[in-house]
Amino acid sequence: MADRYQQFTLSPIGRQVVKRLGLPAPTPLRRYRPGDPVVSGPVLVGAAPGGRLGDAIATTLEDVHAQAHQTPAEGERYSGLIFDATGIESSEQLRELREFFGPTIRQTDRCGRVIVLGAPPEEQQDPRAHTAQRALEGFVRSAGKELKRGATAQLVYVARGAEDALDSTLRFLLSSKSAYVSGQVIRIGPAEVPEVDRKSPLHDKIALVTGASRGIGEAIAETLARDGAHVVCLDVPAQGGDLAKVANRIGGSTLQLDITADDAPNRIEEHFAQRHGGLDVVVHNAGITRDKTIGRMTSQQWDAVLAVNLTAQERINELLLADGSPLRPGGRIIGVASISGIAGNVGQGNYAASKAGVIGHVRSTAGIAASRGATINAVAPGFIETKMTAAIPLFVREAGRRMNSMSQGGLPVDVAETIAWFADPASAGVNGNVVRVCGQSLLGA
Repeated sequence: MADRYQQFTLSPIGRQVVKRLGLPAPTPLRRYRPGDPVVSGPVLVGAAPGGRLGDAIATTLEDVHAQAHQTPAEGERYSGLIFDATGIESSEQLRELREFFGPTIRQTDRCGRVIVLGAPPEEQQDPRAHTAQRALEGFVRSAGKELKRGATAQLVYVARGAEDALDSTLRFLLSSKSAYVSGQVIRIGPAEVPEVDRKSPLHDKIALVTGASRGIGEAIAETLARDGAHVVCLDVPAQGGDLAKVANRIGGSTLQLDITADDAPNRIEEHFAQRHGGLDVVVHNAGITRDKTIGRMTSQQWDAVLAVNLTAQERINELLLADGSPLRPGGRIIGVASISGIAGNVGQGNYAASKAGVIGHVRSTAGIAASRGATINAVAPGFIETKMTAAIPLFVREAGRRMNSMSQGGLPVDVAETIAWFADPASAGVNGNVVRVCGQSLLGA
């Protein structure tokens, strides 16, 4: 659905009105198109004394043909500012953040990227080092809210020994694929990272996307297919016509199935074992809403939402992570949560509970997935422009669009690109993460 307010702010009279009244002025976001470079301009790199990620940063920037600067140039506009803060071990050393970003953050270009790389606080033996590394979160989230013109800020905690697993995440966060992701904290652990064809990272992979007949699910299927996967599009039989159109367009196939059925996990297992010889990527996108305030909600409305949005995921994942399942080594399981599961929402007690449950499931299952050589992560979308959000009353819809650092709603492709990063074989060190795709919403953590 068109954002008429944003269109108005881009007109000559709209720019005058916005400036005079101090209204939000959303910048059109730069989103990825096939063939685009990872970065379109120079990247400024800095580090606190003792930082350990310089070589990993340099390798990625060289591989994406980025022009890396070690010292700021007056008047230059930077596509990215990267700061290695892994060497910070005390609150006094946090001054290094100001020393680097104070003179340079205003040189961030339109739709530029600010990335701070830290050491996981929980790995620090010294309480002062733990404290200082945790402080990075407040700095980065504040930076994201201060940046303008579609720029973003992220914090990536890189565990010791995970230096070689940073590449896929750094590429994603620098690129326009992360257009609507900001203010996020991502953790990367040690992992064996395979060689990947960057033009087709999912070549020869088999992916399952539930709820794939329309909206966000359709965008996910399209994006995974773009990256080389054969996508099996799953939805209920009632959506069979739309499901077939999506699958035919992307060269995939279909599986019509109610994921809440008692035999659904076994039917999925049999389908992929017999027809595809295995499964590499699973995206649990299927979801429903049955909105009512808690006092007016029926048991049927409660049960339906929990069954589709959470229990079905648990049952399928339990089978996929068991011995003898069709999930191949290096498998990727990806859930779709929601910012409602983080901040709650009026009239969505059932939906918010289910999406908070998805977050809990990801975090509680990450160790099991790792023991199987797999990963499990989730996205938590904020306000995304879909047919569902188009039906929201005008003033509520406008509040949803404007209450984030980018003053606009996201697109289904923003969720899909984040899922494609999780699905990338090179993202082997990304496990147990929940990343919001919300333009840094003002609601929730």
